[in-house]
Amino acid sequence: MGMRTSLWLGCLLVLSSFSSALTFQAPIEETEWRLVPSIFECEFSQPIPDFGEAVFYHEAGEDLMFHLKAKKNLMGPGQAALHIEPPIWSPSRFAESLGLVEVKNNRRPLNVEPKRANKMMQALMKGLQPTFTRKARYDDGEPIRVSISAANFTSFYKDYLGCVTGLLPVNFRQVAKSKVLFKGGQKGLDAKSKKKLDLIIFYVRADPRVIAVYIDGHSDSAGRRYHNRRLSETRALLVADYMIKRGLDPEMFTTRYHGERYPVATNKTKKGRDLNRRVTIRLQKEEEEIELEF
Repeated sequence: MGMRTSLWLGCLLVLSSFSSALTFQAPIEETEWRLVPSIFECEFSQPIPDFGEAVFYHEAGEDLMFHLKAKKNLMGPGQAALHIEPPIWSPSRFAESLGLVEVKNNRRPLNVEPKRANKMMQALMKGLQPTFTRKARYDDGEPIRVSISAANFTSFYKDYLGCVTGLLPVNFRQVAKSKVLFKGGQKGLDAKSKKKLDLIIFYVRADPRVIAVYIDGHSDSAGRRYHNRRLSETRALLVADYMIKRGLDPEMFTTRYHGERYPVATNKTKKGRDLNRRVTIRLQKEEEEIELEF
């Protein structure tokens, strides 16, 4: 028996044993969709009466995710069955299994990765209902079902798409710690480095919470130490000047240079020396301590 067949049969057994489950779902006439838009993230959610919220979450630079928020988590820890159900007005359609999802004992009991989160959203577009089923936390004999209503989804989906279109191309985590590398004897920035710096600049200009930019220049150990220190200074200033000339406030910048003092790889190989010839860029937000790593 193949893995897919085993998984499917397992889900069927779970569903058949949970046919009399305690179900949480918004009634059709009370179904509500809420969108919290920004250039940093789009949160698209549905309140589920007496349970909490079903949340689709799309962060800038990332793919769609899904999670449940629970006022009080009634699901027991373990594996919940995720399946796509037909609505009550079309019971003749078959349910589709999307496998099992880990349930944790907290206020955010389960998370769904991008592939299945997108399938859930596609199902809602078709009028189908993503549903999670798991035994109760306090009573193994009473299953818990949480179902997402598809009512009014398509009209709000357009607003969600509008929010996604306006997201930044990257999020803070993706640009908070970056580096550009230099070839031996390289005096300017290559196209790849400029493209990376342009993304960082774009983000900083869009996020007023970023208050500082730390630039640190480094070299490999080839040549004299004094020369390497001056070389790391030149490269650090080159990066800082590039960012400042493209609109960032010079007062945000702290520029340092270290020569060969802080290698990240061995200087005995070409590969190691290539990694050590670098300038690192670190961003700091308000009320956030910067890690002074080199």
